[in-house]
Amino acid sequence: MTGNSLFQVALFLALLLLLAVPLGGYMARVYTGTAHGAQRLGGWLERGCYRLCGVRADEEMSWRRYAAAVLVFNLLGALVVYALQRLQGVLPGNPAQLGAVTPEVSFNTAISFASNTNWQAYGGETTMAHLTQMLGLGVQNFVSAATGMAVLVALVRGLTRSGARALGSFWVDLTRSAVYVLLPLSLLLALALVSQGVVQTFAASAVAHSVEGGGGGGVEQVLALGPAASQVAIKQLGTNGGGFFNANAAHPFENPTPLTNLLQLLAILLIPAALCVTFGALVKDRRQGFAVLAAMMVVFIPLTLVTVGAEQAGTPALAALGVDQAPSDLSAGGNMEGKEVRFGIANSALWATSTTAASNGSVNAMHDSFTPLGGMVPLWLMQLGEIIFGGVGSGLYGMLVYAILAVFIAGLMVGRTPEYLGKKIEAFELKMASLVVLLPAACVLCGTALACVLPAGNSPLGNPGTHGFSEILYAFSSGANNNGSAFGGLTVSGPFYATAIGLVMLIGRYWLIIAVLAMAGALASKRHVPASAGTLPTHGPLFVGLLVAVVVLVGALTFVPALALGPVAEHLTANAPSEVLP
Repeated sequence: MTGNSLFQVALFLALLLLLAVPLGGYMARVYTGTAHGAQRLGGWLERGCYRLCGVRADEEMSWRRYAAAVLVFNLLGALVVYALQRLQGVLPGNPAQLGAVTPEVSFNTAISFASNTNWQAYGGETTMAHLTQMLGLGVQNFVSAATGMAVLVALVRGLTRSGARALGSFWVDLTRSAVYVLLPLSLLLALALVSQGVVQTFAASAVAHSVEGGGGGGVEQVLALGPAASQVAIKQLGTNGGGFFNANAAHPFENPTPLTNLLQLLAILLIPAALCVTFGALVKDRRQGFAVLAAMMVVFIPLTLVTVGAEQAGTPALAALGVDQAPSDLSAGGNMEGKEVRFGIANSALWATSTTAASNGSVNAMHDSFTPLGGMVPLWLMQLGEIIFGGVGSGLYGMLVYAILAVFIAGLMVGRTPEYLGKKIEAFELKMASLVVLLPAACVLCGTALACVLPAGNSPLGNPGTHGFSEILYAFSSGANNNGSAFGGLTVSGPFYATAIGLVMLIGRYWLIIAVLAMAGALASKRHVPASAGTLPTHGPLFVGLLVAVVVLVGALTFVPALALGPVAEHLTANAPSEVLP
């Protein structure tokens, strides 16, 4: 690992924390209705949304009504996206004259964007019309992100309210998330991206001619265009990740310069990190939020350095051929297969860990071309449950579930009823927490096993053996944990994968939301209990260490056997001496 790589990682983390702290405080004021400056500017839009939808701003919902509102709203959104894809051939806003999307890909995409997964079984510029991209996918980027933020706020209310039956209003939380957080941040980022060359146009394409041959006789190339900058901004800020173009953030029209790369990287983790600060402000103890953020950092930083180091070390196959893989002024060195030369090793590896630590899924390099260990880290980050930052809202409520598990385990150690933020953790909360942890893992492992034994799961593989197994494992890990990235060597547009991954995306998003809201309702109804000498402090280094240990151990015990069959076996095979290989 080079000094330049360490500097870039350190600079990124410093900028992230510098921006996250004030944003987190601002979002806390948004959800408590005290962001007076923002309300003066955008209050007309918030009030207009309420009047249009017949919503009362002072409405309160039980956890069941809150969950029903989430499910109905997201179902209607998925139906709209499905219809837009199936009818886009006869709708306006289609300058490239693209036809209807196939039923299985339409189903998969509708579920994908409604669930904040943005798994793409299609090429954006060759499949989706501008109207579909903007009215369908772009709108879902906003509302799916706002849904996750709303559910988080409901859980926090469950922890802070005492003897209550209501968790607030989903419609108010959804509207405030979109109007005061996602819209203004997306506008600022989109303007910055356009200034750097990210395309934003309603034109279908442009024609370019190479200079070969002279006299205008070069090769003609048709370049797809569209309103990309506006969608790129919210896809990163909302941890959505779906690319306007098939190459995603490796495409020069989506990510043309080192500055756009840095801005988009910051956007991926900005709101998830800031929400930790928001959490501390809402529970009136900033130390609680910083403890959760510290636990995320303790896991994220070492895994990022492992990925950078694995890619910088290069590959044994090239070393055996005598290829110089050392970094120099003229070469990034290491494993540059599948990476953009304008980003190099450090920015490619940092993006890979950031996009899979968050449930973002956008890519600026081909994860399928990473070294076995370099590709294993993004895979395992998803398998941890997308809680190391995670999706906007969903990552933090997932981490709070692990915090509840951590205090439960600590309570078992000392023989007393566990407490978290003054609420006793009892059987019902543990059942809901178990569902949150186990359901995505079951989807990943069962889906992978089924794909491995069925011809429909094996035939689309791009690679045999251990790497092919890793491709399948990565696909189901990405779908069940609502990430959306892929190794890329697996063809997933056929009926089997489009349907199977669509189903696990549904389970990984909405069954977990129901469990989290049920837990929030149970916690809200309980009375606060005063801290005593036996209460575990949940804001210090001891709790941070316990939380990290629970996260890592659960992830390891669940997925190490599967990882051993895939990336670990591939690494051992690639590095084995030639005389021991068959």
